[in-house]
Amino acid sequence: MELSKKKNGILHKFIGDKAFYKMVLAIAVPIMIQNGITNFVGLLDNIMIGRIGTEPMSGVAIVNQLIFVYHLCLFGGVSGAGIFTAQYFGQKNHEGVRKTVRFKLWIVTFITLLTTILLLVAGTDLIALYLQGEGTADSAASTLYYGKQYLFIMLFGLPPFMMVQVYSSTLRECGQTVLPMKAGIVAVFVNLILNYILIYGKLGAPALGVQGAALATIISRYTEASIVLIHTHRHKDLNPFVEGLYTTLKVPGDLARKIIIKGMPLLLNETLWASGMAVLAQCYSVRGLNVIAAQNISNTINNVFNIVFIALGDSVAIIVGQLLGAGKMDEARDTDTKLITFSILCCCLVAMVMAFLSPLFPMLYNTDEDVRELAKYFIIVSAFFMPQNAFLHASYFTLRSGGKTIVTFLFDSVFIWCVSVTIAFTLSRFTALHVVAVYTLVQMGDIIKCVIGFILVKKGVWLQNIVA
Repeated sequence: MELSKKKNGILHKFIGDKAFYKMVLAIAVPIMIQNGITNFVGLLDNIMIGRIGTEPMSGVAIVNQLIFVYHLCLFGGVSGAGIFTAQYFGQKNHEGVRKTVRFKLWIVTFITLLTTILLLVAGTDLIALYLQGEGTADSAASTLYYGKQYLFIMLFGLPPFMMVQVYSSTLRECGQTVLPMKAGIVAVFVNLILNYILIYGKLGAPALGVQGAALATIISRYTEASIVLIHTHRHKDLNPFVEGLYTTLKVPGDLARKIIIKGMPLLLNETLWASGMAVLAQCYSVRGLNVIAAQNISNTINNVFNIVFIALGDSVAIIVGQLLGAGKMDEARDTDTKLITFSILCCCLVAMVMAFLSPLFPMLYNTDEDVRELAKYFIIVSAFFMPQNAFLHASYFTLRSGGKTIVTFLFDSVFIWCVSVTIAFTLSRFTALHVVAVYTLVQMGDIIKCVIGFILVKKGVWLQNIVA
């Protein structure tokens, strides 16, 4: 009897009731649907470009790796203010939410201008860094050509993307995940249809190849931005923070300092983490141009399956952040434990499906057998480490929800540069290990981070209200 009670106590610690999962899924599922459709259509886009040939696919993949750094810089920029947004919303302080939105507008504008200048001036050289591995000179030149075509058109899509990040992040932090989901769904279908028309020249349109893919992406981003901004401002009763939002763009100095102190490590973290991922990709590319194509295929399907732990990580930030803002520390700890457990268990199931698809998915691409075989093994390795990544992602957002941004900076970006990049650089340059073995060992290095994350979360260093 006593043993049974003990088991029930342990289960209660890690497993929630029906109401708990209903609450979590109400937040997580719309995010999963939006990200899932976005990534699934991205997968179809990738296959469409992949049907043209290996060089166009590789050129687009390299540029998307560079733009990925920009995306995460924006994410880091709005996330610092987002910690305050979630906690202000937990206090029902709409003026506080409004001020954090203004701060977001300033930071994303600065990041976008800086990125545009950098890619205009040094875009060609950055693409060329990925073309130094084994392969013919003609193949490298062709990949560079397609990459440049794609890059300079994609720059026109940065402004609408930055506005969507400001509004969608704020809506989610205020518990509204449906509008960003709906806008995302419309945008990805616009992107998919236009890709089919513009890449292959259907319905009387010229066949523009990678340029068509870039144009389709830009149009879809302006579509998404229009839906999110217009709907948000038309429904002021649901979104009181938009009332008088643009009467001034001033942010009080004391709040700006607080956000910068808490948020700058997040911005630096996302920037350094994304650039670290770009350097990792460059390290793998040293083993040949085929590796770029194979990693592109693998990463595309990874993005589709990663939506589960990404959405649950967002749920940690929203739910736990609001509980901390309301001063409910014990409930925040209990909720966080259940959320992390749920994320890991879900990803164990998802990983099995992903591993099963590993030999089938690369067959959809018009590329050679070596690329397909490499992609298969990259997918298998990614599936094996998915539960580990689920724990790391949830731990990161746990620490961030309590404003421990210096800790998350050390936990995330400092780790990737000091451990992951070091392993990849050393093994790719100074050993004869197969690239899949190098990739696996880099993933294994994250076990160290798992131990650190477990200790920090268990100690409860993140249990604090930063807007009291």
